[in-house]
Amino acid sequence: MSHDEDHITSTSEKLVRMANQIAAFFHSKSREEGVAGVAEHINKFWEPRMRRQFFELLDSGEGFDELVVAASARIRRPITPAEADLKLGLTPSPADVAASQK
Repeated sequence: MSHDEDHITSTSEKLVRMANQIAAFFHSKSREEGVAGVAEHINKFWEPRMRRQFFELLDSGEGFDELVVAASARIRRPITPAEADLKLGLTPSPADVAASQK
């Protein structure tokens, strides 16, 4: 495994751990408050790159707390760089198009 792969795994593990820590805090609330609280926190404080990776991990079945999974429906999915270019009327680069299709 290369150093880059170690970093990716490490970052992924950190995001899962952070999301689960947020959920652990909100488990003391009612389920509805917990789901809303997790989603609100991630929407407010996680930058788009973090949320993009969060959804990639969620889609791959990483070990998220069930409260995080429930809150994911309320978490804003960030647009890809290719989608951002299109919104601005620009032609996305082939690399951005390929990355958004993964």
